[in-house]
Amino acid sequence: MTTDIGELPSGPFLHRAFFYRGSDEYLAGTMDFIRTGLANGEPVAVAVPGANLTLVRDALGTDAGAVLLVDMAVAGRNPGRIIPSVKRAFADAHPQRSVRIIGEPIWAGRSELEYPACAQHEALINVAFTGREATILCPYDTAGLDQVVLDDALRTHPVVIDSHGEGASTVYDPGRILDSYNEILPAAPPDSTVIAFDEASLANTRHTATGFARSAGMTADRAIDLELVVAEATTNSVVHGGGSGALTLWVEETQIVCRVQDNGCIADPLAGRIPVPPNRIGGRGLLLINQLSDLVRLHTTPLGNTLQMHFAL
Repeated sequence: MTTDIGELPSGPFLHRAFFYRGSDEYLAGTMDFIRTGLANGEPVAVAVPGANLTLVRDALGTDAGAVLLVDMAVAGRNPGRIIPSVKRAFADAHPQRSVRIIGEPIWAGRSELEYPACAQHEALINVAFTGREATILCPYDTAGLDQVVLDDALRTHPVVIDSHGEGASTVYDPGRILDSYNEILPAAPPDSTVIAFDEASLANTRHTATGFARSAGMTADRAIDLELVVAEATTNSVVHGGGSGALTLWVEETQIVCRVQDNGCIADPLAGRIPVPPNRIGGRGLLLINQLSDLVRLHTTPLGNTLQMHFAL
């Protein structure tokens, strides 16, 4: 499928999709990538979901200690925190060296609500690592993932590897993915709690959200996280989104959903996804929201933002 389909790109940053079927193909591709990096003296990180992480760890044997191993099902539960907390964090820890990273953010079992955020994440890697000395390999399970996911991978990765070889994707277009998944979010349930807020009512809005979460059964510690997220999101609306907004709260199966709408426009697609230098004042609101939420979805237009945060109960 991928052999001789285009000229392979070159440069300090390489982003490859790896289409595999079964554990044998998975290990053949990932172990070759890892061992080549170790032989070259490159720092290597592997962030994949638990079962595949076990496969890699067992195959590495005594070399496992030389590789950063991360359970993507935990660290990447919210796709919005993968770049800042996993990939850029690892690359930034080795600023003068070329790094190798395996990242598997999409696996069978990801929900339909999560998937658009995953696809956008894959598209944004190309922006977040432009000019960096890094090689990133993203495995895709061709037996377990829908065809639309595999088609999107061709648009978010300039290079694709499968059982037939390696080649350039002729449909590579990450901007198209960012635009197509900037979707209008489903309507909130009719019995949702809606709170209009402005600068004067920020504290009351935050406390109301915390009370809603506690009454729904959320633990005290997790309710503090939700309160921080609501505080950051509503404050951003007041400061950057026209001075006011609306917070909508509801319970959806085993999650609490917090939706903040305002008249602002988040124009930077990497907002909340790039680590902020310690000496910079501000700029951490969306980053904190991504860190503490189990899922973040955003729909933004020149006329307004809809920022939706999910918290497991």
